[in-house]
Amino acid sequence: MKWNSLKALIASTVVIPGMVFAGPDLGAAEQQATNWPAIIMFLIFVGATLFITKWAAKQTTSTKDFYTAGGGISGFQNGLAIAGDYMSAASFLGISAMVFLSGFDGLLYSLGFMVGWPIVLFLIAERLRNLGKYNLSDVVSFRLAEKPVRTLAAISSLVVVAFYLIAQMVGAGQLIKLLFGLNYNIAVVIVGLLMMAYVMFGGMLATTWVQIIKAVMLLSGATFMAFMVMKGVGFSFTNMFEQAIHVFSKVHDVSLTDAAKIMGPGNLASNPIDAISLGLALMFGTAGLPHILMRFFTVKDAKEARKSVVVATGFIGYFYLLTFIIGFGAILYVSNNPQFLDVAKMAVTGKLELVGGNNMAAIHLSDAVGGDLFMGFISAVAFATILAVVAGLTLSGASAISHDLYANVFKKGETTPESELRMSKIATLGLAIFAMVLGILFEKQNVAFMVGLAFSVAACANFPVLVLSMYWKGLTTRGAVIGGVVGLVTAVTLIVLSKAVWVDTFGISDKPVNPFNGPAIFAMPLSFICCWLFSVTDNSAQAQAERKAFDAQFVRSQTGLGISGASDH
Repeated sequence: MKWNSLKALIASTVVIPGMVFAGPDLGAAEQQATNWPAIIMFLIFVGATLFITKWAAKQTTSTKDFYTAGGGISGFQNGLAIAGDYMSAASFLGISAMVFLSGFDGLLYSLGFMVGWPIVLFLIAERLRNLGKYNLSDVVSFRLAEKPVRTLAAISSLVVVAFYLIAQMVGAGQLIKLLFGLNYNIAVVIVGLLMMAYVMFGGMLATTWVQIIKAVMLLSGATFMAFMVMKGVGFSFTNMFEQAIHVFSKVHDVSLTDAAKIMGPGNLASNPIDAISLGLALMFGTAGLPHILMRFFTVKDAKEARKSVVVATGFIGYFYLLTFIIGFGAILYVSNNPQFLDVAKMAVTGKLELVGGNNMAAIHLSDAVGGDLFMGFISAVAFATILAVVAGLTLSGASAISHDLYANVFKKGETTPESELRMSKIATLGLAIFAMVLGILFEKQNVAFMVGLAFSVAACANFPVLVLSMYWKGLTTRGAVIGGVVGLVTAVTLIVLSKAVWVDTFGISDKPVNPFNGPAIFAMPLSFICCWLFSVTDNSAQAQAERKAFDAQFVRSQTGLGISGASDH
């Protein structure tokens, strides 16, 4: 089987959410001979999910069914689906690669992702479910002026969705191209059509089950890899760490004392500002991701929303523990195995280099512990992961267009459920075509940094407005809109001017305008300050009315009183 190009592809598109990496032109991936183990598993997955979509289509008859699966998903099912939406192939490969290269430092990233969930649990989930109908725009516009606030929330949501979508479409298109030996453009169209089918016909119900299946597949694959690693060291963490230090010492030609440093924190972030900025993006980005927040409306009440977060946190925590074991397993079984090493590249760099790049540590480990068949399974899981994330993103994008912009901004709420559902399906079709076009245009471009950009934008634009609208009586429409716009524009501008984009991607100059990679430490506080400043200086009659309306909002956010089904706003 010709795996090298596949490994190189995944290596080039992998990114740890919240981090921003960019690189030069990738070039088109080479078409490969058919890979039957991966294709059979891929077809089984697609067949099963299309059957689910057919079933879900019969249940999806209203806007509430389309956006939120009729509120009929249980807390446990929703928690597993949230985990499926959040546990990307990128973090699976990225964190294990970080552990493989840096040891303990990789665990810090796992913890960074985990820290975001208590914030969602204690600050966001319950109030979001009690206040909203379909998405975060419902919450931020609850007592503020509909038109400007919904427009802002929809635009920032679409920006986040677009950056995520491009990276996923390119990765999925290249993956299909390599597995089937198809032309790249045809591969992208296939991915777009599958995504469109899940969302347009099955809505949230089909998307939820695609995410659940994907989560089970990813957790199963990672569990098997971790089990095989632990079996090889006698199920002893002490043995694993000791052996890893010895192997690390030989491979990197350093003393045992220096090798033992992989068991402590190192120098992943080049300076404190980037480290703090990264931490802020990891912590607060989750609470501003539209496709994650949208999942809380699929359960019947706030109690189930809280249960969703607890279940999701458990599965995600378990998953990141597995990636830590997998990273150390790669040190043991991959770093000293000649078949996985890129000898030519090592001769040039003088460093440890894996075939396809160091992000391929987990892929090589799957080969080492399970052979070619297991690698086929992991490839199918990688594709399932991308498809599940794309479906969730498309649904949140369709919601922003049809529910926010069409129904509430342009039609001012004077629409029928049928016309809004029709617009949702048109928006889904439009987003799918948009994603296909962008996927084809960006074929040769490393767009991995866009995932990091999406996380940062969510933390800087969505989170401040969302949390202040729920917790601060003084927030006004003027403050929310100016604060949100400032956060959005500042975050995007700072990333464009950073080394990752300005130098590595655009190649405009050798020196970046902005020396820091992470925008969150600057843009997020600025957004909060603008929300506060332009709210406290707003003494208009409208602002006074908005402040008075906070008490009614507060009671509903705490109790759920006043919810009268899908029609209530």
